[in-house]
Amino acid sequence: MKFKKSSKWLSLLLIVTLISLVFAGCATTEEDEDQYISVIAKGFQHQFWQVVKLGSEQAAIDLDVEIYFTGPEGESAISTQVDMLNAELAKDPLAICLAALSTESVLSQLQEAADKGIPVIGFDSGVPNAPAGQISANASTDNENAAGLGAEKMYEAIEAKVAAATVASPVTITVLSQDATSASVTGRTIGFTSRMYDLVVGAGLTASVTGDYAAANKGDAATSAVNITVVVGATPDITDMTNAATGVLSASNLLGVFLSNEGAVNGVLAALNAGSVLPEGVQVVGFDAGAGQKAAVSSGLFLGSITQDPFQIGYQAVALAVKAANGEAVADIDTGAKWYDASNMEEPDIAQLLYD
Repeated sequence: MKFKKSSKWLSLLLIVTLISLVFAGCATTEEDEDQYISVIAKGFQHQFWQVVKLGSEQAAIDLDVEIYFTGPEGESAISTQVDMLNAELAKDPLAICLAALSTESVLSQLQEAADKGIPVIGFDSGVPNAPAGQISANASTDNENAAGLGAEKMYEAIEAKVAAATVASPVTITVLSQDATSASVTGRTIGFTSRMYDLVVGAGLTASVTGDYAAANKGDAATSAVNITVVVGATPDITDMTNAATGVLSASNLLGVFLSNEGAVNGVLAALNAGSVLPEGVQVVGFDAGAGQKAAVSSGLFLGSITQDPFQIGYQAVALAVKAANGEAVADIDTGAKWYDASNMEEPDIAQLLYD
């Protein structure tokens, strides 16, 4: 009888154990389902961020993870973005992808993420000047490489005229930039001038880079067949950019103009609308998109422009976050850039990148 009683207790214990394991398994599944990657953008309604969102969603599908994409309505809503970041931190996501509107406004949140062991991935402009070690990696455009692509495309169009240049009859290629402090604009200016300089010198000609970017200057204009000049507007204000553009368009022996951002593009377009003339054969290459720039490219006024790839920005940010959350080593990724002109800007893979 004792044996039978023990057997009953053992059977009961086994049943309870099995039930416990079943419930434990269910709890684990529910907990796993709550694990996700948070993606916090600078904005939400602008087409650029919608394409970033598409990229992040595709990465989530490909990598079999859950994401939550959010951002304030506009890029001036710093406090709203901070509130969103606080809300996400409270949920303990696997990782956070962040394009901060203000680094100074999220310093305590970055520390909290570090304390909790939540990796933070910067994307687009990332989290500039964040404390060392608090951003695991960044998914963003390498602006120097992107602008270098613009130099290559322009050089193809003006190569014959460049080859005919001499020190006695030099030609000019000009860069118009909105400012000399923004990391993205600075990178594009240096990237274009450096690549163009290398192309010219590689062709056996003498070249110089001079102007408002001391870091970019090289060579001697007095002894160069090709003078690459950098002009910066007095301020980013459209009036000052228009005035700067007017001077650029009147340069002697002008072959090409590179516009490092939409502010520079708008300055040139305003100058042309005000009566300035784009000399025949001068090739203009822009950067980014916008309605006015897209129209200039479509009509052939501009040779073409460079656009960032917001789809890859979103995709690679999530891919980095997955690796970081799994404890893998991660490093910055250049999300690339695309060349667009009148011949390809309507193609689906390009059109989705050309935001207004």
